Formats: sequence, structure tokens, C-alpha cells
Amino acid sequence: MAESTTPAKATLPKSVFAVEVNNHELLKLAYDSFLANGRKVSATTLQRGEVRGGGKKPWKQKGTGRARFGSSRNPIWRGGGIVFGPRGNENYKLKLSKTSKLVAVRQALTLANQAKKIVVSDIKTTGKTAEIAQFFVAQKFHEDAKVLIVVDEKTPEIMRATNNIQNALLVRATYLNVYYVLNADKIVMTPGAVKAVAAWLGGDK
Repeated sequence: MAESTTPAKATLPKSVFAVEVNNHELLKLAYDSFLANGRKVSATTLQRGEVRGGGKKPWKQKGTGRARFGSSRNPIWRGGGIVFGPRGNENYKLKLSKTSKLVAVRQALTLANQAKKIVVSDIKTTGKTAEIAQFFVAQKFHEDAKVLIVVDEKTPEIMRATNNIQNALLVRATYLNVYYVLNADKIVMTPGAVKAVAAWLGGDK
């Protein structure tokens, strides 16, 4: 059965969970970067020369009173080719320096801490989903709350126990990012995860 103990807030190092956040511009850049880098480029359109048909001239060049056309696959015709449409090779990736990413994660964790979203607790489970669900109830989490569970190491038991909980996301401490932190209603961190995050995001980096 999952057990919980909530240490005092002093266990959260100030160099990571209490940094100065002057503005949210960097947070927005990191958030957008995560979404852009995960974007799938699947949209593609056909240009005039790639659309099937249209080989026959719609009507003769002169004498009809209508504008001259050589193909029904002209881009201005319905069913014709697309001008400057997506080709499936667009690059939407946004680059953010490593240092900026670390600063952004520290700022996101600081805002989460200020909003009292972070719970530091041991999570012991035998791999049963019901144990994690009971843990959430014991912490008085809303049933629709999006819960981010941060651990220092993913064990088969914790992975199996959280896989079937729709609103729960399990992540290793060193894989935290701004998107996960800002989208979470509650963040559960194990003491080991707090140490791993502090070592990874220490203020001297």
C-alpha cells in the first residue's frame, strides 16, 4: 500500500524552488520549444504538376469569351494544385540553450512551490493502481487533478501502478521540463527526486 509522509518545506532547496522570476518570457519560450520540438510534420499538399488529370485543355484558346486555361489543375481552380502549401519537410523546431532550459525549469518549479502545488512524499507501492489512487485520496487531490509524479528512478512497480491512472504522469527527476511542471495541478516528489533535482538544477549551473 502506498504510504505518504510530507516533510517540511525546508527540504526544498531555495536555489531551485525559490529563485527570482522577473518575467515569464523565458518560461513561454521553453514551453513553446517543448511543443514545437514534439510537433509531427505530417501535413502535405500536391502542387500543380502532382495532381492527377488536367491534361486536356478545358476549352479552346479563343472564341468562347472565357478566360484562357490550359489545365483544370490550375491552382485557382477547385481540385487544382496548392501554391506554397505544406510539403511535409517543414522544420518547426525551436532551439533553447541548455543554460536557459535549466533556468526555465527552476523558475517553473519556483512558481509551483509558491502556488503550493508540490508535495514531498515517499511513495511505496507493490505495483497496484489502487494503492496510488488511495495515496491521491489521502493527499486530498481533486479527482480530476493532473498529477505529476517525480521520482529519482522509475521502478517496475511504480510504472505499473501509475500506467492506468489517466491524469497521472510519471517522470524521472532529470527529465523534468517546463511543460510538465506548468501543466500539473499537483506535483508529488519523492525525497530522492528532490535530491536529484537539486543536483541537476543547482543554482551554480
